[in-house]
Amino acid sequence: MPSLNIISWFDKNTVKHLRLPFSYHLMPVFLFALSQSANYNLINTIIAFLILHLLIYPSSNGYNSYQDRDETSIGGLKHPPKVTENLFYATLLLDVVGILCASLVSVNFSILVLGYVLISRAYSYRKLRLKKYAVIGFLTVFLFQGAYTYLMISSAVTDFSFDPDRYWGYLTLNNVICMSVASLFIGSVYPLTQIYQHDADKKDGVTTISYKLGYLGTFLFSSVMFGLATGLLFYYFDKKEQLTALFLFLTLMIPVVVRLFIWFNKVRKDATHANFENTMSMNLMASTCMNCYFLILILNTNYSWF
Repeated sequence: MPSLNIISWFDKNTVKHLRLPFSYHLMPVFLFALSQSANYNLINTIIAFLILHLLIYPSSNGYNSYQDRDETSIGGLKHPPKVTENLFYATLLLDVVGILCASLVSVNFSILVLGYVLISRAYSYRKLRLKKYAVIGFLTVFLFQGAYTYLMISSAVTDFSFDPDRYWGYLTLNNVICMSVASLFIGSVYPLTQIYQHDADKKDGVTTISYKLGYLGTFLFSSVMFGLATGLLFYYFDKKEQLTALFLFLTLMIPVVVRLFIWFNKVRKDATHANFENTMSMNLMASTCMNCYFLILILNTNYSWF
C-alpha cells in the first residue's frame, strides 16, 4: 500500500520526472489558440493555463517516465533518476486535481481535459502503448497535442459548447485551419525530439516515426510539416488581410530555420550530432521563437499594431 502522506509522493526524483520546464515547449499551441480567440475570458485563461502547464502536462511527462523507466536521456532530463511508485500516485493526483479544477472553468473544458488525460495514458500504458507504433504514435501526438489541444484551449477561453448548433458553428474554416496549423507545428517538432533515442526506443520495443524515417528522413519530414504549416498560415492571414502577421512569423523563424539547417548538415556528416544536447537546443530555440511570435499576436489583438 502506498503511503497516504501525499507530500511524500513528491520526492526529489518524482519532481524531476514531472519535467515542469518542459511545459514551456507545449506553450505555443496555448498562445496560438489565445491569439486567435476574440473576447477571451482573462480569469478562465489564467486558470486554464495553470491547469495545463502545471498539472496536466507534467502529469503526462511523469506517467510516461513511470511506464518507460528510462535509464538514458529523455526530453528535459539528460540523466533521469530512478522511478518509484511515488511517481505513479503523484501523476494520478495531478490528473484528478487538474480535471476537477478544469470544471471551475467549464464542464466542456473539463471533459476535454479528461479526454486528453486518457489519450496521454493510452500513449504510454504498457498494455496499450500507442507510442510503440510509428504511425499510430505519431498521429496520436499530431492530433491530440495539436488540433485537439487547440480545441481544448478554445473551450476554456471562449464561449464554447458541445451543443450541436454551437459546436458546428465553432468549426468554421478559420478555426479548422488554425487547428490544422497547430497539428502541423507539433508534427514538425515531434520527430526531431525522437532523433537521439533510436537505440533506447528500439530496446524498449518502441518503433518511432523518426526511427522509421532515419536521421536524414526525419529532418526532411519535419521540414515538410513546417512548410505545410507555413503555407496554411499564408492562406489564413491572406484570407484575413493580415499578411503583416505572416511576414513577422517568417522573420522570427529565421533563426530556427538556420539552426535546423546547420544541425542537418552536421548530422549528415556525422550521425553522432543527433544527440540529446542538439535536440534540446533546437527545441528550446523553436519554442522560444514560437512563443514570442504568438505573444506579439496576442498583444496586437489588444493594441492593433498591424
